[in-house]
Amino acid sequence: MSVLVYTESLKGKFKKNAFEVASYAHKVAQDLGTTVTAVSFNAEEDASLGNYGVSKVLKISDESLSTFNAKAYAEVLAQAAKAEDAKVIILSSSADTKFLAPILTAKLSAGYVPNVVAAPESTSPFVVKRTAFSNKGFAMTEISAETKIIGVSSNAFGIVENNVPASVEEFSANLGDGSFNVKSVEVDRVVGKATIADADIVVSGGRGLKGPENWGMVEELADVLGAATACSKPVSDMGWRPHSEHVGQTGKPVASNLYIAIGISGAIQHLAGINASKVKVVINNDPEAPFFKAADYGVVGDAFEVVPQLIEKLKEFKAQNA
Repeated sequence: MSVLVYTESLKGKFKKNAFEVASYAHKVAQDLGTTVTAVSFNAEEDASLGNYGVSKVLKISDESLSTFNAKAYAEVLAQAAKAEDAKVIILSSSADTKFLAPILTAKLSAGYVPNVVAAPESTSPFVVKRTAFSNKGFAMTEISAETKIIGVSSNAFGIVENNVPASVEEFSANLGDGSFNVKSVEVDRVVGKATIADADIVVSGGRGLKGPENWGMVEELADVLGAATACSKPVSDMGWRPHSEHVGQTGKPVASNLYIAIGISGAIQHLAGINASKVKVVINNDPEAPFFKAADYGVVGDAFEVVPQLIEKLKEFKAQNA
């Protein structure tokens, strides 16, 4: 029996969250006195997972699975779990896995808890800590089902190196036509910059920027910080920025280490989507903006004056500490 972990990849490269969930799985395996088995889909350098505590990698080499398919991936993971007699399965809390997890849960008659932010409080009974009430609180949740599925929040547990020798085995699942009755016909990805899902830092802009022609300073600040760019819902609705950058309860959730909001008032739907971020900074000329109540740091001022000065100071700091 081992702890099974699904490691996400893109174009053969493991995503950052793959190493985080592997690190988490290693801690759970230590508590249970067992080892970690990872499942990878068309990934390269599978043995590198051994750096994060994975003892065995079940490698899927199947061109039909080169694009994420929730139903097919869930079937593969269900078969892998049965083959490994895995009673604990670790996933990320990415958008993809939140599609996959309910299907996998039904296949294995498992108990599923998403948005977990810490290692289990105990393993007998099995209790985990997760966010609740749109990230405004925490809930201690007991999983009583025999098979347990845990979705780990981004940047919650962190990446921890635990070097162990990792064996790599080819694994083939028995997939019927029904596993592919939902297909992706086109994938439109943002290229050449950090993505919101994987970024440690996110710089986000709102209507306070007054127009898309002023977005250059958001992108410049993001470049200096090595950050992803994002926006509020009104900005994407007006076509200033693509909907792929919309963060909030009705957009993409953000759990970055640092979230900088520029000219965003802080509607409750926006705050619900970014509350999991560890440090929140707001720059707004309205001292009554709701965002100031949720922020760790706030600057009351004109973004067109504050942001250029911030960029300049950051550039100076980086030059002095290069």
